[in-house]
Amino acid sequence: MEPNHSLFPIEQIAERVEQLVLRHEALIRSHSQLREEAGALLLERDSLKSRLAASRARVEALLGRLPENSGLAPLSSFMPPQ
Repeated sequence: MEPNHSLFPIEQIAERVEQLVLRHEALIRSHSQLREEAGALLLERDSLKSRLAASRARVEALLGRLPENSGLAPLSSFMPPQ
């Protein structure tokens, strides 16, 4: 928006304040949306971590059922530390 130099200083200030209020309201809405998205992402992350732990446990259980002399290394030797 181009500045209007024909306004009195108080009118310029009032116009600028109104612009800042509108921007502040937009930022509040954006912040709220971002907090909601972050909450959803945290829930998804926790769910994925839980599913990963369950999958690891199932794989470990299956490996535990293999004969001892199978020559396979334990799964933990292939997995990064948690």
